[in-house]
This record gives sequence, structure tokens and C-alpha cells, in this order.
Amino acid sequence: MKNVLIIGATGTIGSAVRQTLLNETDDHLTLFARSTGRLQPSDRETVIAGDVTNDADLDRALVNQEAVFVALSGPLGQFSRKIVAAMDRNQVSRLLFITSMGIYNEIPASVGSNGNLSHNGVLRPYREAADVVETSDLTYTVIRPGWFTNGPVNYEVTRKDEPFGGHDVSVSSIADFAKRAIADDGYYAHDSVGLNTK
Repeated sequence: MKNVLIIGATGTIGSAVRQTLLNETDDHLTLFARSTGRLQPSDRETVIAGDVTNDADLDRALVNQEAVFVALSGPLGQFSRKIVAAMDRNQVSRLLFITSMGIYNEIPASVGSNGNLSHNGVLRPYREAADVVETSDLTYTVIRPGWFTNGPVNYEVTRKDEPFGGHDVSVSSIADFAKRAIADDGYYAHDSVGLNTK
């Protein structure tokens, strides 16, 4: 059993990771979100309403945590700096951070290279966050999923220096990868991985 903090618990990916961990592990989850009214926690869950830019909120959420999973949108560079600093303060080292495919211009033409950062400025905050996480002293894994689908668990992993393997990936596949990385601190540690449907 691990204590796992999910930041962005009400979003598509955060919700999927939550359900997978509840169904397939005995982990205790802390669900952190700006708006928690829709969350109905189980007896293995704690809910914290908070702002990721507020140090006190993050410090409260990080007490006794062993792994942190982050799936947010918005100014991700700012968010990542706050989260990394808070984890350092609270001596929590395992971080899984969702960014996006294309941030390293790793999408080949066969998949759709117009999805790369060089063609798509929307990805800039995702790259900024990845850079912050990768230069931290944490045991991090940056996760770069393809476009989300609702299919079954079926995915391949590419490394940072490899071309991205496909256009999309199921939400359940992202959650499965997260479950494995939470269970094993060494699983793709200090790595940035792409996830796409096989």
C-alpha cells in the first residue's frame, strides 16, 4: 500500500488513475482539486480542496505522501515549479507528471508532425513543465500521452530520444502505466515516456 496524492483528481486522466488505483491496488489516495464538490470519496480516500499555486495547500496535501501524480491544464510551467518546490520541502520524491506528445518535436510525419512544438505553440507550457521536472532532484517520470480515447488497455512506450509511435492512446492505458509507475519507484524513473496505442 502506498499513499498517493492525485493533483487534478477531477479531470479525465486524474479520474481514470483514481479508479484504476481503487480497483487494482490497496493504495490510499488523496484527491486534490480546485473544486471537490463532485467527489464522493471512499474509505481509502481523502479529499483536499486547494490551489496548486498556494504553498500552504500543497504542504497540507503532501503530508505522509509517497507518490504524486499530476494531470493539470493551464500555466503548467508555474504549476510544475510550485509542485517540485513543495515536494522538496516535504521530502516526497516520486513524481509522475502528465505533459503531451510533441514537446520534443518527436512526432514523425507518419503520425502527424504538425503536432510538434515547432508547429504548435499551445505545447509550450507542457514543454516548460517537462523541463522543470527533468531538472529537479525528484524521482520523476514525465508522461507524454497521445490523444485520449476510450479504448481498452493497449499501449506501447517510447523514450524521449525515440520517435513517437502513434497518434492516440486510451485513458485506461495512461492509468495502467501510472499504476505501474506508482507501485515501482524505479519504473521509467528519470525518464520521459511517450504512450500510444500499439
